[in-house]
Amino acid sequence: MSFHKVLLSELKLWTSGRSRWRSRLHDGVSRSGKVSFSSCSPKVCIVGSGPAGFYTAQHLMKARQDVEVDIYERLPVPFGLVRFGVAPDHPEVKNVINTFTQTAKHSHCNFYGNVTVGKDVSVEELQQAYHAVVLSYGAEGNRSMRIPGEDLAGVYSAKDFVGWYNGLPNCQELFPDLSCETAVVLGQGNVAIDVARILLSPIDMLKLLFLLCTLEALAASQVRRVLIVGRRGPMQVACTIKELREMVNLPGTKPDMLAADFDGVAQAVKDVPRPRRRLTELMLKTALEIPGEKEQARRNKASRIWGFRFFRSPIEVLADPDRNRTTAIRLAINRLEGSGEGARAVLTGEVEDVSCGLVISSIGYRSLPINGSVPFDTHKAIIPNTMGRVQQAAGLYCSGWLKTGPTGVIATTMNNSFDTARSLVEDMDSGILHVSSAKPGSQVISALLEKRGVKPVTFSDWEKIDHVEVRRGEAVGKPREKLLSVEEMLQVAQR
Repeated sequence: MSFHKVLLSELKLWTSGRSRWRSRLHDGVSRSGKVSFSSCSPKVCIVGSGPAGFYTAQHLMKARQDVEVDIYERLPVPFGLVRFGVAPDHPEVKNVINTFTQTAKHSHCNFYGNVTVGKDVSVEELQQAYHAVVLSYGAEGNRSMRIPGEDLAGVYSAKDFVGWYNGLPNCQELFPDLSCETAVVLGQGNVAIDVARILLSPIDMLKLLFLLCTLEALAASQVRRVLIVGRRGPMQVACTIKELREMVNLPGTKPDMLAADFDGVAQAVKDVPRPRRRLTELMLKTALEIPGEKEQARRNKASRIWGFRFFRSPIEVLADPDRNRTTAIRLAINRLEGSGEGARAVLTGEVEDVSCGLVISSIGYRSLPINGSVPFDTHKAIIPNTMGRVQQAAGLYCSGWLKTGPTGVIATTMNNSFDTARSLVEDMDSGILHVSSAKPGSQVISALLEKRGVKPVTFSDWEKIDHVEVRRGEAVGKPREKLLSVEEMLQVAQR
């Protein structure tokens, strides 16, 4: 039987037995262990349980006390990039998980992990079961460099490298080769700085926060020098001052900059907004000022080196004679046309080769289309939308990076997700979104998943996983030791 026939069958059963359902649910609880509500309540489905999904749910339930929200997630565990993207040595950033947990435990919210929308259940089936569907599944793809040699051994995407050291199940076979002395990180955003910092951090700084298998690899690393390469100049770097300051103060390291890259910057920085000015002044100080006695003594003892390289674009990764692995990267030297944020990198015709055995591309994440029926801009890699309303698709919304592209920090995602929730509530209140007719929501979807052999992981199931991870961490003197495979997670969840 086709997916749609199964869904229609379930909808008919639900419709014919609505009074029976309502009677049962009035006195009982849902499969997730929470009290179920009236079938006439507005029902919203959110696809993705990262910051965008949880912030959208949070604002929806705050704005409309009658709305019921179901969050579907591909993995058995929630929290998306907060769990798998934020660097382990930034535990304070992960504190938003406490807020998301409160949202997940709200009586009007249910979490269904281990459900892949587009495979286990279609977007169309969700649209028939819910009044509105919000796509918040983030950016799981990589932006390709589109240069010769990017498939060589020793070349990795930052997304996969970050996933590896953060315990993302599909990145645990990465086994990055860290046996070289010099690494080149392409890109100068916060993720690039995270990667550089972790490659150069003393192992004692990481041992309480990183996975045991990652610590073993980092402890054996031979990387002693990391160059962070960008196509434009110091006035256009995408990182924030917090990440740069951590790099400047990283024990056992010293900076290595090219003074020529900063020509004219001291004068130009006077006219820029304060956040950009402070960031640039810190770079100038690090690169050009003669350090004080204490700082000089620290640098003299340093065994590891880091530095920005500006005005350079990758054009080829070079291999050894057998083409087995990376030995260098060829960079085109650029000049800037224009100034400020709008400055454009233009090739000069000059090139330089930088010897390295490790190249990590941190030029951006990329959202992927979920299926052919949902509009998708392949050039921008976003879903075309107006304030979160998917264009030409009534009842369909988007939030987070899928809405805007992979930009900003968690607070940026919070604001854009709140905007999407506001749009949805406006459409409910104005009647554009018809919520007066009853929809079955998870009742029908759960039945479909059961017929297809899919066992969703509820939030209480996730708490079992959380408990096991914390207990494993305590056994080795750490806050947490993550489960690294979906199979392990499901075994714990289904106990």
